[in-house]
Amino acid sequence: MEAALASASHIVALTIEAMALLIIAYGSVEAFVAAARLLVSRGPIAGDERHAVWMRYARWLVAGLTFQLAADIVDTAIAPTWDEIGRLGAIAAIRTFLNYFLERDMDDLRQRELVPREPTLTRERD
Repeated sequence: MEAALASASHIVALTIEAMALLIIAYGSVEAFVAAARLLVSRGPIAGDERHAVWMRYARWLVAGLTFQLAADIVDTAIAPTWDEIGRLGAIAAIRTFLNYFLERDMDDLRQRELVPREPTLTRERD
């Protein structure tokens, strides 16, 4: 019974890891295409557009990291050894650290978007 559960949990973990890979790959391609589009556009690049690209990309990365952590938890759920628990703890700490800073950066960008901008003053020439 334990072998069957271990096998099932391994399959579930691999499936979740595949989902994480797809999420991160899709987000990376989307961010690359959007950034390339901004680079080749003919007008001036607005900071808002760049921020929007990186905000979307950060959301994809946070989602991917969350799925990867879930896969690690599932993978060690059945009779883990102390070595596996330690590895999971280290991976969880690293991913939580990355997730925290991504979330903080996303919040900073959101706050910047909420602050009204002052119009730029232009001097009239005589």
